[in-house]
Amino acid sequence: MSVDQTQSTPGTALPPTPLDPTVADPFAWLEDVEGDDALGWVRERNAHSARALGGDAFATTERAVREVLDSDDKIPHVSKVGDHYYNFWQDARHRRGVWRRTTLDSYRTDDPEWETVLDLDALAEAEGESWVWHGASVLRPTPEQLAAGEPRRHALVDLSPGGSDADVTREFDLVEKRFVPAAEGGFVREQAKGSLSWVDADTVYVATDFGPGTMTPSGYPRQVRLWRRGTPPAEATLVYEGTEQDMAVSASRSHTPGFERDLVRRALRFYADETYLATGVGTPDQTLTKIDVPDSANVGLHREWMLVRLRDDWTVGGTTYRAGSLLAAGFDAFMAGSRDLTVLFEPTATTSLAGVTWTRHHLVLNVLDDVKNLLHVLTPPAEGPAAGGTWARGDLPLGGELLTVGVGAVDVVDSDDVWVVTTGYLTPSTLSRTTVGSGQAPEVLKAAPSYFDATGLEVAQRFATSDDGTRVPYFVVGRTGLVSGADGPAPTLLWGYGGFEHAILPGYSGTIGRAWLERGGVYAVANIRGGGEYGPAWHQAALTAHRHRAYEDFAAVARDLVATGVTTPQRLGMEGRSNGGLLAGNMLTRYPELFGAVIVGVPLLDMKRYSHLLAGASWMAEYGDPDTDDWEFIRGFSPYHLFDAARDYPPVLFTTSTKDDRVHPGHARKMAALMLAAGKDVTYYENIEGGHGGAADNAQAAYMAATHWTFLWQRLGGDA
Repeated sequence: MSVDQTQSTPGTALPPTPLDPTVADPFAWLEDVEGDDALGWVRERNAHSARALGGDAFATTERAVREVLDSDDKIPHVSKVGDHYYNFWQDARHRRGVWRRTTLDSYRTDDPEWETVLDLDALAEAEGESWVWHGASVLRPTPEQLAAGEPRRHALVDLSPGGSDADVTREFDLVEKRFVPAAEGGFVREQAKGSLSWVDADTVYVATDFGPGTMTPSGYPRQVRLWRRGTPPAEATLVYEGTEQDMAVSASRSHTPGFERDLVRRALRFYADETYLATGVGTPDQTLTKIDVPDSANVGLHREWMLVRLRDDWTVGGTTYRAGSLLAAGFDAFMAGSRDLTVLFEPTATTSLAGVTWTRHHLVLNVLDDVKNLLHVLTPPAEGPAAGGTWARGDLPLGGELLTVGVGAVDVVDSDDVWVVTTGYLTPSTLSRTTVGSGQAPEVLKAAPSYFDATGLEVAQRFATSDDGTRVPYFVVGRTGLVSGADGPAPTLLWGYGGFEHAILPGYSGTIGRAWLERGGVYAVANIRGGGEYGPAWHQAALTAHRHRAYEDFAAVARDLVATGVTTPQRLGMEGRSNGGLLAGNMLTRYPELFGAVIVGVPLLDMKRYSHLLAGASWMAEYGDPDTDDWEFIRGFSPYHLFDAARDYPPVLFTTSTKDDRVHPGHARKMAALMLAAGKDVTYYENIEGGHGGAADNAQAAYMAATHWTFLWQRLGGDA
């Protein structure tokens, strides 16, 4: 493939390498997201990408992926709202998607009868806007309304233009199936990063951009207000205002009958917030009482119970509770000063808490043991927290070896039913429903088809050893002889993330199967530090000055794939997105000898500027503050500054979205321009829509996927 050259700006000399952060950035003009010059550069690079990757192999891959995304056999996941089950659906006929509903009896059939509630394609055409679905929330009627047979009517629908994080919220009438315009007293929040949440049928909490000084440096609301129907949003009553340096504020109401509560949350930064119990909201007697737990802990309320999930050790009442533990207390007693806490979960060397799900009477713990799911059922004492009884414990035997099991409540207020989703790298997803505590076998409601032939394929979990001796798990998927190394080396893609305490778990992907595994490729996933696979400690081990450990872990997995005969450096590619894009940038610049190709998706790369671009300021707890002495360690993982024009680098594909208002597209643009100016092998593609997800519809997603897989197959010695 030929490599185009690019200049920083017309007539500008090439920048020094490594790039000196004390001099003016010659590619700063590419941060002008929709500037004419910047978009002209983007169009030129996109055209080059299309020429370089286009052809029969690209078209075949694009069609194969599109068939998966548009398949009518996908599982239509639903949410229960009264007697209806709602689903948002996209396929070939519904590019933008359709919000629809059915009954449980109909949903159980092979061909449910769906009633369209909102057609986004029709809405987009009528309004001339490329709407992307961001979700909906429905107000739960009061017991009196339910007894009177009143239908669920009031919904708040979130829509994004082009997929950006900044969206709008509009009130929607579920009975009349129409938006309620502001002229009729409907709640309408104009485009911004923010939210509306129901208080009652005539009142909402609104957090949004109210004008200068009302948004934080991270670009999120600094104020939350109580907004009453029929009044201008600007006149909504201020409930809480954070400081100029906070990350965000919000408020919500629990609608559980008998346990209605209002909570205000002040996000200080990632992994640190304050939660307040609010009483008398919107009146002169309003009171906010802080729930006295560590700022790093997560607090959740269910009826009379409070759960506290710890990220750090907590010493209280003469007892020290370990980070990663889950504690329970009676909420009223805790607020009155009691510190009688029950340990519901405590981590071990191999286990961590992946999630908790309340039903009406039970609590389901989803535990990871060496990145494999175990489900436990806890039942609080029937007499309540005041009696000091013990929690009954049992198991929910679902899933299997190397499978991921997810659990969600069907109706947390009235039911002990849960949705159960089981999936694996070679196991299509299955959706079941079961009643916790019933002892009955789950009812399988839906099963996704196999989108690729898994005959002769296998999944293996292995462990690599990082530079400091840490044991790092990873999964390998491919043909049996390739996974064992006996028939290698094979073209291999290694994927990773390693940030924000996010655990990467096995899951079925028809796209990966069709575009990669069926063609003889091997797919591997590294569970590196910075993620949440082993709880908070695994995450904290790679924060700020210790960020290098995540990259050392990933490099260790790459070396292990070579040492076990699965692949060679020339046939090993890697991919990461977002924080994983920063990982990919570091693999590219710190370990170029380990890879034959690198894909860098919607990335952070200029770590000197990141905290000044869009939501970047909210991530300083993860990476550090480059405007302080932290820069001394941050520059060690800033790919834009690690680049050296004299070094050899593997071919690289950068992808981003013009509509990404979370991670600035300037990161990918500038890094690509810097490398192109030095004559490196760079492919670049920027989708105009899509936001941080990269694609706004299935057609865009299929094109993006074909770009990725075609690039990899060309560069890693496939038979394309």
